[in-house]
Amino acid sequence: MKTITSILTVSLLSAVFVGPAFADDVKEKTQDLLEKQEELNTKQQEVKEKQIELNQANKEVSIERAQEANKSMQQVSRSSKITGAKVKNTTGENLGDIKDLVIDPSNGQVVYAVVSFGGVMGMGNKLFAIPWRALHWTSPKDYYVLDLDKDTLKNAPGFDKKHWPANSEKWEEQRQALGQFYRVTP
Repeated sequence: MKTITSILTVSLLSAVFVGPAFADDVKEKTQDLLEKQEELNTKQQEVKEKQIELNQANKEVSIERAQEANKSMQQVSRSSKITGAKVKNTTGENLGDIKDLVIDPSNGQVVYAVVSFGGVMGMGNKLFAIPWRALHWTSPKDYYVLDLDKDTLKNAPGFDKKHWPANSEKWEEQRQALGQFYRVTP
């Protein structure tokens, strides 16, 4: 019986001393768990805020891209709208009108606008191959601007309507000279 009493005493004493220690350990672990849960909630809130920021940034980028696409579409024009368009200089003087477009078949780019200038009622007009880069569209006024005065244009390299450059080699020969004359990179 002494052994049973000793075992009971040891068990009772263990429960009395270990119980509170175990309870304190449970309290500490519970407190740690609550702190970790609070950290997790804070991190989740930060992630939500970042997602909102990223969504807003993506929305702004999408709007910018749509605006750029719209602007780009406004810069695209049918050749039938370009042919016949007036060409004026920066002071508003009429320099002529676009008669035709010269396209590079290897890349599909417009290389030159052929502008008619001078003459009376279409007679005696001189044609000029003006590098496309030298012309600037003026919306909504519906004409192109060439930064040259009339006297300078009269001295520009040109040709008459019966003697167009016959092939791409002839156009290429003129390319450097025209680029220098109109101050654009060929």
